[in-house]
Amino acid sequence: MIRSYRDFKDIADRLFALIALLLLSPLLVAVALLVRWQLGSPVLFRQQRPGYRGKPFVLLKFRTMTNHCDPNDELLPDAQRLTPFGRWLRSSSIDELPGLLAILRGEMSFIGPRPLLMQYLPLYSPDQARRHDVKPGFSGWAQINGRNALSWEEKFSLDVWYVDNQSFWLDLQIFVITILKVLRHEGISAAGEATMAPFTGPTSARAL
Repeated sequence: MIRSYRDFKDIADRLFALIALLLLSPLLVAVALLVRWQLGSPVLFRQQRPGYRGKPFVLLKFRTMTNHCDPNDELLPDAQRLTPFGRWLRSSSIDELPGLLAILRGEMSFIGPRPLLMQYLPLYSPDQARRHDVKPGFSGWAQINGRNALSWEEKFSLDVWYVDNQSFWLDLQIFVITILKVLRHEGISAAGEATMAPFTGPTSARAL
């Protein structure tokens, strides 16, 4: 029985994830072959991320970086390992498509705060940690208001605002604007960064 918008959203997410996987299967196969040709194996990037209430799940993405190392056998910086092909996968958000499996499993939603890294969990302020009071999503309020061009504090503030104001119409707005921003390649990275700089804790805590 559907008792709340969250129940409806969970059912709709899984249904549309199944439909999307079926419709996009030729594209997924083609991209997998291109990743194998351009970057080698493995084709998929797998990483444990915190989901609802911080519960871990395995997020899948298409690989966008090489495994090139320096003379000390340490991985090169992200900017040096991110290939033009990988940058295109990211800017088009095609690298995110394997994450549809997490939505089908009920671990993610199409709309919600982005799933970050497990090591960030103890660094959040109590208010920032509330971003895990809903399922993580492909896109969210922070993504359509700046994405990686935002500071961490701005991003978390927007995430928590979403938690407090979640609704069907807000999710629909986020979905439509996300499509437009993906088509325009807006807000992919922070200035001077190939990827978002690591989160090291709230600004106030770092200042102590």
